[in-house]
Amino acid sequence: MRSMWKGAISFGLVHIPVDMYTAVESKGLDLTMLDRRDFSPVGFKRYNKGNGKEVAWDDIVKGYEYEDGEYVVLSDEDLRRANPEATQTIDIQAFVDAEDVPLIYYDQPYYLAPGKGGAKVYALLRETLREAGKIGIARVVIRVKQHLAALVCVGDTIVLNTLRYPDEMRDAGELKIPSPDSKTAAVTVKELKMAMALVEGMSEDWEPKQYHDTYREDVLALVKKKIKAKQTKTITQPEPEKEKRTSGKVIDLVALLQASLGKKPAKAALAALEDDDDDDDDPPPRKSRKPVDDEDDDDDAPAPRARKTSGAGSRSGATAAKSTRTAASKSAAKPAAKKAAAKKAAAKAPAKAPARKKAA
Repeated sequence: MRSMWKGAISFGLVHIPVDMYTAVESKGLDLTMLDRRDFSPVGFKRYNKGNGKEVAWDDIVKGYEYEDGEYVVLSDEDLRRANPEATQTIDIQAFVDAEDVPLIYYDQPYYLAPGKGGAKVYALLRETLREAGKIGIARVVIRVKQHLAALVCVGDTIVLNTLRYPDEMRDAGELKIPSPDSKTAAVTVKELKMAMALVEGMSEDWEPKQYHDTYREDVLALVKKKIKAKQTKTITQPEPEKEKRTSGKVIDLVALLQASLGKKPAKAALAALEDDDDDDDDPPPRKSRKPVDDEDDDDDAPAPRARKTSGAGSRSGATAAKSTRTAASKSAAKPAAKKAAAKKAAAKAPAKAPARKKAA
């Protein structure tokens, strides 16, 4: 990896020599512009606007237009001499908590590696940032622009992430953003609970390797498909657009959230949500069930009346239930009858015994 900038980190009297490396690389689709008539590549030509002739890279210099058509030539050495310290130093202005800098301000990341003789002091700054939980806010000139930057400890590497200036941020006040107390966009407690349950079910540890550019893979698969089908010069025409339906129906967020919860592993969260709903809302009145009578009360208690239901299935169910109750009553009555007969026999036995003795 080739360094794109050499300088030093400076804060107080501390001086850390570092080299800067690009931390990201584009993985986009490198498409070439073609002439549709013969599919020849279309190039970007650097030409002299005065005579129309092409200009080689070695003959190109930079200039600042101070008047219409008048330029001041500025070489790389001129740009360095304008402020040598600014072009060679990452000057830390302050240390702040990382959460105090909104993510919208972060722009471009760069790796910082220790330069010659800077390993010890580099490690000291890294461990200090890690222990304090802070980031360093610095100024640095890259090429011809001064950037605001944040020095962040990422693992064992110090990363310089350029920041956008406040005046580069557009004001969001012109956008129609719903306020929390909006009547048309008010969120109910139930909707919020269900959304929280969905978030809980989809929560997992950050694993960046599982994410990749699936669209780029799909386009490359289409390229292979067209090559195999020998359709490399075929221009696919767009299909007629379908008319978009405009619906005035109100979106049922609860139904959408319930459907989403059914597709995600959020059973525990959903169960907790149902418990919360039971606590918040009054439960619907339950149909009272008649308590089971004791065996001794079978003869006194009247038999329950069968409910009127429609359909053959309901009538057969009622008949089956009636048969079951009749059988249960008969089975319960048999032990009682046997018990009564035994008592009657025992009462008669003592009266007959003396008579048999007298006859003897």
